[in-house]
Amino acid sequence: MEEVQRHSVHTLVFRSLKRTHDFFVANQSLLPEIDENMEKHKFNIKARDTYGLVFDRAAKAKALAAKRGDSDRNDGQNGVKEGVLAITAGEQEGIAPDGTQTQNTQTALVQASTPVSQNTTNAVQILPKKAPTIPKPKWHAPWKLCRVISGHLGWVRCVAVEPGNEWFATGAADRVIKIWDLASGKLKLSLTGHVSTVRALAVSPRHPYLFSCGEDRQVKCWDLEYNKVIRHYHGHLSAVYTMSLHPTIDVLVTAGRDSTARVWDMRTKANIHTLTGHTNTVASVVTQAANPQIITGSHDSTVRLWDLAAGKSMCTLTNHKKSVRAIVLHPSLYMFASASPDNIKQWRCPEGNFIQNLGGHNSIVNCMAVNPEGVLVSGGDNGTMFFWDWRTGYNFQRFQAAVQPGSMDSEAGIFSMTFDQSGSRLITTEADKTIKIYKEDDEATEESHPINWRPEIIKRRKY
Repeated sequence: MEEVQRHSVHTLVFRSLKRTHDFFVANQSLLPEIDENMEKHKFNIKARDTYGLVFDRAAKAKALAAKRGDSDRNDGQNGVKEGVLAITAGEQEGIAPDGTQTQNTQTALVQASTPVSQNTTNAVQILPKKAPTIPKPKWHAPWKLCRVISGHLGWVRCVAVEPGNEWFATGAADRVIKIWDLASGKLKLSLTGHVSTVRALAVSPRHPYLFSCGEDRQVKCWDLEYNKVIRHYHGHLSAVYTMSLHPTIDVLVTAGRDSTARVWDMRTKANIHTLTGHTNTVASVVTQAANPQIITGSHDSTVRLWDLAAGKSMCTLTNHKKSVRAIVLHPSLYMFASASPDNIKQWRCPEGNFIQNLGGHNSIVNCMAVNPEGVLVSGGDNGTMFFWDWRTGYNFQRFQAAVQPGSMDSEAGIFSMTFDQSGSRLITTEADKTIKIYKEDDEATEESHPINWRPEIIKRRKY
């Protein structure tokens, strides 16, 4: 065998440089000649575009100064312009008793040398900018656990509260939907029919209907007067993970692992739109009456805003770095929040303008809920719960959800949460097969639980 000659790194580098030089040397002579006139035009255009306003002001200021100099010479010794009384001449010209110009004169000169259309801009420039104000967070009472309900035989994956605030429904990995009395926590009814994990529930505010979907690709409509399934919505190609009822029209939106969101006519079972565009599982969908009427969050780490009439995506928000598993609408403000392991982000509708980050919940955030008082709650895959003030993003409480006795610590995961219709009770469903209900601590006061707020960065916010 021939022995391969070994070269030093120095030799190899310079050999490579020589080859590169030889390869591109032919192109060196093909550079175009520079036209000096064209270059001069180019720089003139750039200067005019960038500094045109300054040029105009300077030219007008010079012209005004020259005009004043001529008029002063014409007026002779008096130093008073025509049509101006001698007693007010000094005040109008802004000349102080010592002969110097006052600040008002300089301001007047700047304004006089500016076209009328630019007066507003100058006024903004002359006025001192206000110091950015930091809104102080509103005080919220801390929340505490008040009831634990057990009855499911698997992970409890979803919860929905009835519009009348009398009962709530939960769905779990034991394939059963259970309906519980909200006041007493007692089981009222069990509905069976799904053949796999029930992943989402929704109760209609206008009809006696309960909608459910699950990993068996089925979307069912239950008539609560007969406790029977009256409609099936066929079309999803894989597990259905989330659903939402439109608040004003009889439309149901479902989404899941086939990377699509489907819009159904509640009565005719017709698939009106198939919203395609996400490249991974759609984990969360919400609907509202105003635009955008549908908002989806996906494992492809994007949030999409959809036009329901056209069935097309209006906007894609790509700020998140990791999968978006939860989206929640604020009940009164025209805003929504999206949750990802990197950050919880707040947005303003209808265009999805970014407002602020809520950082610190460093886990997979499975769910969020917000009440009319401005309390935002996020639940993590490791059983952590963070309570935030919506307006300022202040995290006023955080704790680890207690695990049911007999369960492993690894089963401390929160899968879904919702406030009841009054916003005074928080219901969570968890991996230890329980449902937990939280309420505000009535004994807490601002003195016993003060706001410990130290903003690290000044947030200039537009409301």
